[in-house]
Amino acid sequence: MAENLDQPFKESAMNNEEKRKINREQRTQVIAFAFMIGITILAFLAVGAEGVPGTFTTPFILLLAFVQLLLQLYYFMHLKDKDHGWPNSFMISGLVLAAPMIVALIMLLGVVKY
Repeated sequence: MAENLDQPFKESAMNNEEKRKINREQRTQVIAFAFMIGITILAFLAVGAEGVPGTFTTPFILLLAFVQLLLQLYYFMHLKDKDHGWPNSFMISGLVLAAPMIVALIMLLGVVKY
């Protein structure tokens, strides 16, 4: 039984369709990662540029952060896969519960402040 351990495997346990699917997934993740690096560089450039007003920079960075969050959830947390229905529903219900609380806190702080 142990005499064949020094010989390489002739074929992988995966079939060609599984290999193609994994290669496609890796390519998609590398492209998404490069896009997120680009978004981060854009955010740094927006902060570092002297001609960009601060009233534009803050919402722009928040928008870029939101896009990056969605990309990370979609591609790296595998929310795009078909068998992730329960995590998707929990995240959506969390957003539905958290969004009104955040808006209420912002309004409360705004009312108290002014």
